[in-house]
Amino acid sequence: MATETQNEPETAMRNRDLTVTLQPLERLAWNFWWSWAPDGTEVFRDLDPGLWQQCEQNPRALLAQVSDLRLAQMAADPTFSGRVRRLTERFDTYMSDTRPSPKLNVSARITRENPVAYFCAEFGVHNSLPLYSGGLGILAGDHLKSASDLNLPLVAVGLFYRFGYFRQRLNREGWQEETYRAALADELPLQSVDDETGRPMLVEVSMRGRLVRARAWLADVGRIRLYLLDTDVAENEEVDRLVTGHLYGGDRETRLVQEKMLGIGGARLLRKLGLQPSVFHLNEGHSAFLTLELTRELIESEGLDFAAASERVRERCVFTTHTPVAAGHDEFSADLIGKAFGNWYETALGLSREEFLALGRVNGSSEEAFGLTPLALRMCHSTNGVSRKHGEVSRELWQKMWPNRSPNEVPITSITNGVHPGTWVAPVMRRLYEQHVGDDWIERARDASVWAYGVERISGEELWQAHSLLKQRLVAFIRDHSFDARLARGESEDFIEAARTMFDPAALTIGFARRVAGYKRWDLLLSDPERLTTLINDPERPIQFVFAGKAHPQDQNAKAVLQRLITWQRDSSVRHGIAFIEDYDQEVARQLVQSVDVWMNMPRRPLEASGTSGQKVAINGGLNFSVLDGWWLEGYDGDNGFAIGDLSDLTDDEADRGEADSLYSVLTEEIVPRYYTRDTAELPSQWVAMMKRSIQTLVPIFSSDRMVAEYAERIYTLTT
Repeated sequence: MATETQNEPETAMRNRDLTVTLQPLERLAWNFWWSWAPDGTEVFRDLDPGLWQQCEQNPRALLAQVSDLRLAQMAADPTFSGRVRRLTERFDTYMSDTRPSPKLNVSARITRENPVAYFCAEFGVHNSLPLYSGGLGILAGDHLKSASDLNLPLVAVGLFYRFGYFRQRLNREGWQEETYRAALADELPLQSVDDETGRPMLVEVSMRGRLVRARAWLADVGRIRLYLLDTDVAENEEVDRLVTGHLYGGDRETRLVQEKMLGIGGARLLRKLGLQPSVFHLNEGHSAFLTLELTRELIESEGLDFAAASERVRERCVFTTHTPVAAGHDEFSADLIGKAFGNWYETALGLSREEFLALGRVNGSSEEAFGLTPLALRMCHSTNGVSRKHGEVSRELWQKMWPNRSPNEVPITSITNGVHPGTWVAPVMRRLYEQHVGDDWIERARDASVWAYGVERISGEELWQAHSLLKQRLVAFIRDHSFDARLARGESEDFIEAARTMFDPAALTIGFARRVAGYKRWDLLLSDPERLTTLINDPERPIQFVFAGKAHPQDQNAKAVLQRLITWQRDSSVRHGIAFIEDYDQEVARQLVQSVDVWMNMPRRPLEASGTSGQKVAINGGLNFSVLDGWWLEGYDGDNGFAIGDLSDLTDDEADRGEADSLYSVLTEEIVPRYYTRDTAELPSQWVAMMKRSIQTLVPIFSSDRMVAEYAERIYTLTT
C-alpha cells in the first residue's frame, strides 16, 4: 500500500518547536488551501513581509527561515495568534466536510474509490509551485480548486519539472533572456509517495530502448490530491533524469518522452496507488498516450483484442482541446514515434506499425505525422472546446476526421472556461462581497439573482474607494518593481530614478498581459505611436499602460516586438506612463487583474480559444476592452465593457488595420470620456455603473465552480 511521507529538510525541522499558538502554521503550509482561503496568504505574509517576498511566497521556506525573534514576537501577539487559530479552524472544518456540494449533480459512478482522474502537462496552483507557463496551467489549477470546493471526487496527475518554465530577464538592449532555477522538492509542500517498504514508489516506462523510472510527489490542493511524476532519480541514466527537467523545453524528442511519461507513467502510477478512476479527463492532448496504456491493460488482463479493448477505454475517457489552430497541436514524425516506442505497439497492443501510426493520423496517409489530438479524438468518448466559439472552430478544424459529416455534426461540444473566485479576488473586494452579497458569496457564485441584488447594494462610493485602494497598491508595485529591474540592468541613472515617480493612481490605467505571440497582436497598440503618445500625455485625461508577458525562447519575432516596446518605454516623453513588468507569473497577474481600470485584449479572431485573465479582472470590478473572441464573445453585452472591432469577416491585414483604428476610436470616444466624467461628488458614476454591471453579469457565469459543475453534469456522466 502506498504511503505519503513529508519530506522535511533540516532547516524546517526546527520549526516543530514553534509555540502552541503558531504550531498550526506548519500544518497549514502543507496544503495549498491557504492560498485561496480568506486571510490565508495574509497570515503567512504578516509573519515576515520582506522574507515572504524573498521566499517567493513559499510558506514552508518562510517557516524554515524566519528568525526566532520574529517568531517570538508574533507568538506573543494575541491578534495574530487569533488569526492563526481562526484560519486553522476553518481549514479543519473544510477538510472534514466530505459532503458533495448540493449544487453539484455527480454521476453515481464517480466516488472516492472511483474518482475522476485529471491529467494535464502543467498545473498553476500557486506561483511558489512553478509548474506552469500560462493559461492552460492556470486553468488546471483553478479546476482543482473548484473540484475541491465542490467536493467532487477527483485526483490529478502531472509532471514535476525540476527547472520549471523559464524566468524572464530583459538586458540593456531590451532583449529577452531566459534563465532557469531548480525547484527542490524538499523546500516545497510536496510529500514523497512511498511504497510499503518506505522507499519512493517508482513507475517504469520503456522509451528509447530502455526503462525510465519516475518517482511521485504529492501536493495537497484542498481536498484534491495532485500527483507529480519525477524522473530525476538515481536509477536513471543522466539524459533520462532530464525527461521531467524543463516544462516545454528541449527538442521534439524530449516533448515526446515527456508526454509518454505523463500518459503511460501517470496511468501506471494510479494503478500502483490502488485507484480505479471511473473517468479519465485529458486536459489537452499531452496525456493522450494514457488511452493506449489503458487499452494495453485490458488486452493483458482480459485477453481482448485491440478493437474491443479500445472501445472499453473510449467509454471512460474525455478530452478537452485548447488549441484553435492545427499548427498548435503536438505532432511527431513516424521515425521519432518508432524511436520512442520501439515495437511496443506490436507486443503490447497487437498492432502493426501502420495500424499504430494510423491512430494518430487524420486519414491514415503515410505522409502524415502522428498527432496526439487525432489520437485523443479517436480514443475518447467526448471532446469539448473551451468556449462556444472555440467549439465551433474545433468542429471546422477537425471535420476532416469525419469527412461524411457537416461541421455542425462533428461530435465536439464546448464548456467555457472560468476562474476560481477565491484565488483571484482582492481582499478588499472580498470584504465588499461578504458585506453585501453574503458571507457565502463564493458558494453562491453561480446564482445570478443573488449577484444582481447584492452588487446593487454596494454604494458607488464604496466600490470606487475599494478600487482606488487597489490602484494605489498597483502603482506602488509598479514603481518598486521597475526601480529594481532598471537597477539590475544597469540602466541610466535618470531612468532608474524616474521609476520612483512613474504612474499616477488617479489616471486611467490599462493592463495588457499575456504571452508575446503573433496572434496576440502586441504590436497593434504600437501601430500609431504618435497617437498613443498623445493619449499618454493628455494633460487633463491621461492614459497609462502596464504590460507583462513572455516570448517563447525560440520565437525571435516575438522577442523583437517586446524589444520594440521596451525601447519605446525609455523615451522621456512616455516613460512616466508605460511600464513593463518582467517575469510574468501568478503573483504579477494578481497585482494587475485586481487593480487596473481596463483589461485590454487584442487577439486575431478566432484564435483566442477562451482566455481567462479578463474574467479575473471582472471579479475585481475592472472592465474588459477586447476583440469579440473567446469568452468575451459570450460575456459582452454592450454595457459591461468595451469591444474592439466587430464580427465582420476580414482578411488578417484588413482586421489588423480596422481593429487598430477601432481600438484608438473606442479609447478616445468612449473609454476616456466615461472614466474622466465626474459627478458633483467627484465620483465617475457612469464608470462605476459599468463596474457593477460587469460584476453582476460576468462573475456568476465565468467562475470555475460553474465550469467544473458543468463538466460533472455534462461530460463526466459519459452519456452520449
